Amino acid sequence: MTGTSLSSKPDRGGQAAPIVVLKFGGTSVADPKAMRRVAEIVRAAAVGGNRPVVVTSAMSKVTDGLLDVVRRAVAGHVNGAQDVMDGLIERHRAAAAELLAEPARREFDAVLGEASGNVTDLLRVVSRHPGTRLSLQDEIVAQGEHLASNLLALSLRAEGLPAFWVDARKVIITDEQHTRAIPLPDEIAAAFAQHVAPEVAQGQIAVLGGFIGSTLHGATTTLGRGGSDYSGALVGAALGAAEIQIWTDVSGFLTADPRVVSEARTIARLSYDEAAELAYFGAKVLHPRTILPAVAMGIPVRICNSREPDAAGTTIDDRREVSAQGIKAIAHKRGVTIVQVKAARMLGAYGFLHALFEVFDRHRTSVDIVATSEVSVSLTVDDPTALPAITSDLGALGEVQVEAGYAIVCAVGEGLRNTAGIAGRIFGALSGTNIALISQGASSTNLTFVVSEKDVEDVVKRLHERFFESPAPTTAPLAEAGARSKA
Repeated sequence: MTGTSLSSKPDRGGQAAPIVVLKFGGTSVADPKAMRRVAEIVRAAAVGGNRPVVVTSAMSKVTDGLLDVVRRAVAGHVNGAQDVMDGLIERHRAAAAELLAEPARREFDAVLGEASGNVTDLLRVVSRHPGTRLSLQDEIVAQGEHLASNLLALSLRAEGLPAFWVDARKVIITDEQHTRAIPLPDEIAAAFAQHVAPEVAQGQIAVLGGFIGSTLHGATTTLGRGGSDYSGALVGAALGAAEIQIWTDVSGFLTADPRVVSEARTIARLSYDEAAELAYFGAKVLHPRTILPAVAMGIPVRICNSREPDAAGTTIDDRREVSAQGIKAIAHKRGVTIVQVKAARMLGAYGFLHALFEVFDRHRTSVDIVATSEVSVSLTVDDPTALPAITSDLGALGEVQVEAGYAIVCAVGEGLRNTAGIAGRIFGALSGTNIALISQGASSTNLTFVVSEKDVEDVVKRLHERFFESPAPTTAPLAEAGARSKA
């Protein structure tokens, strides 16, 4: 297939074909066989009348390897770090040998040589000056997406597709917060208008790495683990895409974690709110922040399986449908710690809650669930790294108790708050299980509670059996469901 055949294909109305962003996860580009599957998926999108734009993660396990490289260098083990880096370079070189012919193979060898040399220089700096770790870590870890996107662009060309590589650091503009940078949407839109949109308008297929970006001054940044999904949504928003497709190794969101519930099944459709709740509370299909640019632009997101490209997957959009069963999925998150602050003389005082949450903000620790009583506040965190310092600071506000070893369980579904008897059915299925904390009310789409981590698998299985292991539920628009419930 040539660039001419793609660029000359208008849609049925004679207008430019819609842009579709295809984001591929690490397992989807894990090896040459996987990359050839990607080429067929991209080809199908182009032949189907769309203009594909491709965003890719690093090859599977490469980001972990690069983080290991940084850790070794900080510890002073530069030779060991270089050995790990050399292994990653050779993995890419071996993949290129299968995918590319000359001169593309030589072109990629030059990219590998430059990446290897840059990392070698950075490792020496990190080992001598550990204070540079965060900024230089971004430079080093970014090589995963840098290499994968270069290799994928060349392999698409080898398959006859008119692909061109885009340095994501030129178009994903962020603030200066290393390892968890915040994107700047206006600057991103301007960069895409300059560097990407003209070629895409001509039928060229842009390929860029996810997860990475740069500051206004050109310093490399990363968006945090899982940030390639976020990149895909940012690209879709910048280009006004008709759809954002997240290609991974599962066929969409499931009714529960299949590692816990073998009977879990794919959910055909979710609202933005439902998907965001599931992503945040443990579903590993989608990075929680991915949904935000899509919501802002009203762009549908579809979760697809690169190993089963014909599977329907899950579509996420602004349609709000209520399941006849009351919930659509059960998510869970392990490794949760409960923090309780008792302050009988202070809870009613002006500014108490502000002071409490300011402690967590200062230590950059997110809170999942909050529950209050007349004399105490209980909340959960899933990152215990800063808890010793947090506990010390909270001591100025009251008596602090910290208990680890819990898990969050979240039942998700549109209209859950207005579905009569749903809480009774949920907790009725869990008789004999101790519930440590319950939260409902902040969202109409979830009921969240905390149980001991040792009980969580049993809880999820019992809930799934109660709600899903029966004839498949039907769905209805939210307004109609509300009308029926009032009748």
